[in-house]
Amino acid sequence: MDQATVTSKGQITIPARVRRKLGLQAGDKVFFLDNGESVIMKKISPETAVDAIQEVLAPLATEHGFLTDDDVLALVDEYHKRENAKKPEERIRPAPRHARPQ
Repeated sequence: MDQATVTSKGQITIPARVRRKLGLQAGDKVFFLDNGESVIMKKISPETAVDAIQEVLAPLATEHGFLTDDDVLALVDEYHKRENAKKPEERIRPAPRHARPQ
């Protein structure tokens, strides 16, 4: 078991074994998940961001009938079509550069 000491500023040094296991390097970001009895630290990456979003949105998506990846992709495609049909100043955000081919 690894341990660390909390400084007066609330900082800790992550033990080397843990840094290696998570693939952490200087400048990397981590986030903390509170599961009630303990806290889990994870490296922030595109994969963990998607996992976190899915965890939060999955119940809502199911409630609204989005049961498969294809259901969600169809909604995203429809959104992009609507946004791309608008004038640039009317768009919520710029049109995606990597829109899926039809």
